Amino acid sequence: MIQSGRVTPHGEFKVGANFGGNIASEPISQLKDVGEDAIKALANRDSVYYDGLVKSATKAAIAYTLDPVGPNFDFYVRYGVLPRVDVGYKYASGVHVLDAMYQFMGPLAGSAKSAERWYGSVGFQYAGQKSDVLSKIFLDKLSPILQFEASRRDVLVPLVFSRSFGVDEEFGNISFGVAYNHTFVEYGLVPGRLYEKVGDGKAVQLEGLTRKGNFPSYGLFVNAKIGAKRIFLLPALSMFYQNYGTFELLKGEQVDYSGITIVPSIGLQIGLGQGKVGR
Repeated sequence: MIQSGRVTPHGEFKVGANFGGNIASEPISQLKDVGEDAIKALANRDSVYYDGLVKSATKAAIAYTLDPVGPNFDFYVRYGVLPRVDVGYKYASGVHVLDAMYQFMGPLAGSAKSAERWYGSVGFQYAGQKSDVLSKIFLDKLSPILQFEASRRDVLVPLVFSRSFGVDEEFGNISFGVAYNHTFVEYGLVPGRLYEKVGDGKAVQLEGLTRKGNFPSYGLFVNAKIGAKRIFLLPALSMFYQNYGTFELLKGEQVDYSGITIVPSIGLQIGLGQGKVGR
């Protein structure tokens, strides 16, 4: 979250880029139980029987889908469509994000006539992605054995308050707030060369599954915008608690996930256009 309580002034643009990371406790915990060398050895077998290693790899893949871990980079553009409303588009490491913010508190953005320094806004954000998870967490060697596909959609509602540095954020701001996020996920497990031992020494191929799930997240965030003359540096930090719920594995087994996610970032933002306020 890098937005402030003050929206983009009517008729103006903002463009920027951020570099940060997603540090999530649950997928990190699951991935530590899966060794890369063990996965490579497993993938070289002609036939693979469902065991603890395959189960751990499956749990790690689902956990990563629920909350991807690692560095990320995004770039974005925002535009003030109305005096108190702006909209934005962001492309973040393969994820497309659309959002809008409504400013309900503080002077009109772009007006240098008011000495009021406090602003408040509420927003709505939608993001969606579909990706090959195994290739991102060194588990791609498992693909011939266990094909895993997943997609997710996220709806985020942030409430933001900010204190302006100078009149109308001339030198930036300090912002803070709370956010509610709801995630909808769908995943599929399709066994390739994966078998299960049954009676009399026989083996049968495991049946695949496709499942859907959803879960809420609750977060706090703080960010700042520091600079002048429409060029600003944006440090930000967000923290979310997520109870992902119960998800099904192969053979009817289930696993529960929950954890804390920390998202630090640093970015650069440039303001463009003359705006329509006061014309």
